[in-house]
Amino acid sequence: MRLSDREWTVLDALWESGGATLGELTGALAERTEWNRNTVLTYLTRMEAKGLVSIDKDGSPRRYRAALSREQCRSEARRGFLESVYHGSAGDLVAAFLKDSSISREEKERLQKLLDDMEV
Repeated sequence: MRLSDREWTVLDALWESGGATLGELTGALAERTEWNRNTVLTYLTRMEAKGLVSIDKDGSPRRYRAALSREQCRSEARRGFLESVYHGSAGDLVAAFLKDSSISREEKERLQKLLDDMEV
């Protein structure tokens, strides 16, 4: 599952709030976007259909929550990026990042420890 930038924006607001009504969410998003209430509702409805947002339909007003954790979404995004850009090769991904930027001695030691701990 790939999230659009706008879906990330909505989910960020939901993660930050821990859940919100449509009005609360529209207000929170107004600081970052120029979306009106109908636009936010459209995103929420589409995102519910994709399993990204849950809606508490018992209460009034309805409360919206992220159906997935931030880490679940980040993990999925990393996997998708790794597959689409590096054909699943984590080594190639790490090598490309290291080639394009330098790392400190401390970062190198942490990376080495991580690799050692993974028994790769």
